[in-house]
Amino acid sequence: MKEQNNSKTFKIARAADSLSLGISMVVAVAIGIGLGVWLRQYWGNWVLFGGIALGVLAAINNVFKAYKAQKASYDELGDTHAIIKPNSIKKTAQDDDINKNI
Repeated sequence: MKEQNNSKTFKIARAADSLSLGISMVVAVAIGIGLGVWLRQYWGNWVLFGGIALGVLAAINNVFKAYKAQKASYDELGDTHAIIKPNSIKKTAQDDDINKNI
């Protein structure tokens, strides 16, 4: 597994995954603007603003989907690995002696 994390292909795939959200947001807004410009010739200028609004809503939807995917990944990681909380660490007598000397 460690060899896989250090491979150049894995790093490129991880970087592409990080860039995909930004790219999808730009594409969603660009498609909305494109639809607005195209439909403007038939129904007037107000359709352009509708297309922009549609693109922005699609971009927000992409962010929400990415958040849900990351949250599911984090929850899965939390289930498989024990997370140590600061209050769950038990003190020993030796820890008390060290703290007194400080």
